[in-house]
Amino acid sequence: MQNAIRIIGAGLAGSEAAWQCARRGVPVELFEMRPARSTPAHQTANFAELVCSNSLKSDTENTAPWLLKEEMRRAGSLLMEIAHETAVPAGHALAVDRERFSQKVTAALEREPLIHIRREEVTAIDEHNAITVIASGPLTSDALAQEILRLSGSQQLYFYDSISPIVEADSIDMSRVYLAARYDKGTPDYINCPLTKEEYDCFLDALLQAVPVEGKDWEKLNYFEGCLPIEELARRGRDTLRFGPMKPVGLRDPRTGQTPYAAVQLRQENLRADSYNLVGFQNHLKFGEQARILRLIPGLEDAKFLRYGQIHRNTYINGPALLRETLQMKQHPNMLFAGQISGVEGYVESMATGLLAGMQAAALAVGIRPLAPPRTTALGTLVNYICKADARNFQPANITFDLLLPLDGETLRRIRDKKQRHAQVCQRALAKLQVWLEAHNAALSDRHPTQACVS
Repeated sequence: MQNAIRIIGAGLAGSEAAWQCARRGVPVELFEMRPARSTPAHQTANFAELVCSNSLKSDTENTAPWLLKEEMRRAGSLLMEIAHETAVPAGHALAVDRERFSQKVTAALEREPLIHIRREEVTAIDEHNAITVIASGPLTSDALAQEILRLSGSQQLYFYDSISPIVEADSIDMSRVYLAARYDKGTPDYINCPLTKEEYDCFLDALLQAVPVEGKDWEKLNYFEGCLPIEELARRGRDTLRFGPMKPVGLRDPRTGQTPYAAVQLRQENLRADSYNLVGFQNHLKFGEQARILRLIPGLEDAKFLRYGQIHRNTYINGPALLRETLQMKQHPNMLFAGQISGVEGYVESMATGLLAGMQAAALAVGIRPLAPPRTTALGTLVNYICKADARNFQPANITFDLLLPLDGETLRRIRDKKQRHAQVCQRALAKLQVWLEAHNAALSDRHPTQACVS
């Protein structure tokens, strides 16, 4: 297909990207290697197959996941439309019938005349001519991974992910913890949860008996020594944790003048100090087990978990080193990345980057300079994180209020209620989104007048 945009991968991101190109009048070649070559995780050859959960997270108004979905709905997302068509009862969450969802996405793309589907594996990338969206996902084939390495340079493709649990600051019992820096060096920014020998032994025994996440056949848990899960450390000896993430050395309790038997450190997660992560507490336990065991730590008896710890295989590029805020490669602007391989985590986040990559690729195809979404939107927040996080320690992320820009100081002083603040952030985002969409559509209409305005 001459002058068509090449999209590699028909998962969540690739499917959405293809639709966004086609609805702007730009032809697409959509490559999907299944069923010619399957992956260890997929069960069908359908597009946009959800291989794990069927949940697209909360759809409660004025939450961060809702905001991202609402922005996508307003931007004309095919996958969001089909998600609502195939929704199943799930309380406040948006969950779908996975089979019907992927079937309907596949059918919609198959009947679109501007999308030419090619069921074959891509093993070579032409970075000089064809505009290409790489949306091959966390289980990218070895041959394509090597091509991406060639484009990005060595040491830019990662094969693991480790995440420590995060708790809400207000749920920490501050009467049982203390602020200190190790050896009193610097400001006392860490919250320290001290454990006696009896409390440590109780925690350790519970950890050793914990129920792990059930490993899938395709999941190779070859842990890196630098990010071992706490349950693996515990199995190496009863004092291993005390010489690792629970090391008390240099953490004198100013209330008693004594050093505890063991200690868990909590590090501030954002500038607003409304959440803290448990330093070094990545694990591969079921979420219910994590909640039960981690609440044995003094000060966390009533902890509210904003995120649980995880360790799993993932393949993603180092976005901050490689990508612009338009999802184009810095060195190869005809190459765009979308989905989990770009450095986002989660179904909706993958769809969102697919939507953006499709919009930007279509703009490139008709000679328009791509315009990054506003930083104040959830879409803009995602690409800002991908492109501007610390490249030395880049990890995939979901959309959260922690990543969104806070309100100005005057508004924060005027509005004390957290829910009202979140509502203000969402209203601001949706207003900015509308301006951006109108600018994109106007530019598209000026350069491509036969294409109807999209909204």
